[in-house]
Amino acid sequence: MRQYYRVMAPGDPERPDRPEYKVYRAGSKGRSRGRPAEPNRSDRPDGAGDGASADAPAEGPGYTVYKARRGFKRTGDGPSLRERLGRGGGTPRAPGEKPTWRKVLRWALIAAGVWLLISIVAFVVSAQIQKSKLNDQAAAELGGFPLLIADGQNILVIGTDARPEGSNEAGAETKPKCLEAAAHGDPPPSDCLPSRADTLMVVHAGGGSFDKVSIPRDTLASIPGQGDQRINAAYAFGGAALQIRTVEDFLGIDINHVVILDFAGFADFIDSIGGVTVSLPEKIKSEINGGSKNGGVTLKLDRGENHLNGDQALALARTRENLAHTDEAAGYNDTDRARTQQLILAGIKNQLTSPWRAPINFIKGPWIAWNAPKAMVSDMGGFVLPQVALSAAIGGDSGTKVLNPSGSTASGELIIPAKQCRNAVRHLLGEAGPHPPQCSPGGDAEVPTG
Repeated sequence: MRQYYRVMAPGDPERPDRPEYKVYRAGSKGRSRGRPAEPNRSDRPDGAGDGASADAPAEGPGYTVYKARRGFKRTGDGPSLRERLGRGGGTPRAPGEKPTWRKVLRWALIAAGVWLLISIVAFVVSAQIQKSKLNDQAAAELGGFPLLIADGQNILVIGTDARPEGSNEAGAETKPKCLEAAAHGDPPPSDCLPSRADTLMVVHAGGGSFDKVSIPRDTLASIPGQGDQRINAAYAFGGAALQIRTVEDFLGIDINHVVILDFAGFADFIDSIGGVTVSLPEKIKSEINGGSKNGGVTLKLDRGENHLNGDQALALARTRENLAHTDEAAGYNDTDRARTQQLILAGIKNQLTSPWRAPINFIKGPWIAWNAPKAMVSDMGGFVLPQVALSAAIGGDSGTKVLNPSGSTASGELIIPAKQCRNAVRHLLGEAGPHPPQCSPGGDAEVPTG
């Protein structure tokens, strides 16, 4: 017994969206599937000899009668039945419609791209605002070029000792306008107490490296036009511009960029990245800005890893005296403080580059991007600053390097010998500097680099 299957083709009033199909007749006598029925052969008892049954559809536009053992054959270029019904059956998809998971993935990627773009825009705008605040004289002292990532450049990082009025912390108490002048690298106004450089660090970033050397704030140096004084006094005499020239002469290098830390912005930035973990070589106890009893910060940190929020990290960077043990308080000097500041910098880098933090950093991207430039005033805008961050990720951690004094003067200035400066420059640049270093006047003793 033969059976006939009718599949509708385009033009059929009942299913106008179907591609053209041909009708087969099924049989069991071994005829080849897909071969047209012979029109004059009768295989039915009722004498139908044209290959069509009485109830089979008549041949006409869009139909051709075939005999087949099972199933049916599709002709034309339309999608298959499996494609129409979907991979696992169910509700048919329209022609050209993509699976649901592809739609979800597409929109997720679009959302991620938009979120990343918002972060980039926030960073660029914030960086350009901070760049506009830098003193013009300081900017004129710099010789940086935009492609830092291609060839390493020297960045001078400065933190001042300016403190708001009413502060119980040691340092220069300043009026708001005086504090703003110090933050922008301006020479001190006549009615303001001069601010000194509380932190001096030279970072060589780019060209596959990220190295840093700290100069103790009490180091004896020759300040242009001011004679031999503590190196941090250059900021009090001429702001960031004079501090840049003093460091260039001291180490015999060219300073290409400058960063003046904004302590309030620094604390906000630390909080935006979820705090920072610092590994300390010893216990530290200190009271900053009068301690917690007076509205300041009291630190009690153990040896080893300590996770700090923004205010705690800032207090640790400012710590000058370790009160953990009375016999150790005098042993925590300016060199130890400089090392601790580098440990904080390393902790920030680890927080930003850790793969475990990547999802959280991405979610908080716009907030991090906006707060990062606000932690500083710098000549580096939205194009150069990201290259510094990338150089930090590529260059690895070169460890903590601090200039070690060979002695001190009667008034307490630290003496750094010439060989110490030459070793520090070779550590930074991988070669001798472009100029002979002046280092500390009269510093002829030779000690290894710290």
